[in-house]
Amino acid sequence: MTRKPRRIETWHPDDEVVEPLLRAMHLGRRRVYRQGDFLYSQGEVDPSFYLVLRGHVLVSSMREDGSEFTLETMGHRAVCGEAAAFDGKPSFTSAFALDEVEVIAFRADQTAAAFATHPEIAVALLRIASRKQRIIAVRANYLASLKPQARIAELLHRLAEQYGLAEQGATAIGVSLTHQQIAALTGTTRVTVTRALKRLREQGDIAVEDNRVLVPDMKRLMQVAARR
Repeated sequence: MTRKPRRIETWHPDDEVVEPLLRAMHLGRRRVYRQGDFLYSQGEVDPSFYLVLRGHVLVSSMREDGSEFTLETMGHRAVCGEAAAFDGKPSFTSAFALDEVEVIAFRADQTAAAFATHPEIAVALLRIASRKQRIIAVRANYLASLKPQARIAELLHRLAEQYGLAEQGATAIGVSLTHQQIAALTGTTRVTVTRALKRLREQGDIAVEDNRVLVPDMKRLMQVAARR
């Protein structure tokens, strides 16, 4: 059986949610960023938000101690930068092109002017913002946990829910992340991630085959995440 190529993004909206923005692409401008380019930078005001058509964008925030905290890796049809664009305040995050990225850049003021005639655009942005807020709230709750294993289990559970593929009576996570990327997403270290994943395997909460993570029991993994 031919396997689908694995993703590296950790967040994207449902197709039906983003569809109004795809129909409104004429309101924005198509841009291409080379690997290593910034779509926008933390601390700067950017009047635009971005719909990713291809490529991958790392959205992260620098802490006061100089360490980087990864919020998400955005891929096809993801939207980023909308909060700061409409707020008009300096961005709390940076968006960095991990490879060649093609986007539609929408100016917030021009998009807002279209809400009266295209209310579905406003609804789409509200749904996207609501989903992001819910995920951030859940992550903040787990980041407050003293147990890195709980944070990592929550991340794996979320990825399995979003990108899971039924395989061999388990849920295969269709996202390829390095231990360093998991560490950045959970506020831990690479060494801690390696130890936590080993412990999860030994406990039977996950399995690893061909560098892929499989979740035998989703409820059991969520129970691990709840042990804080």
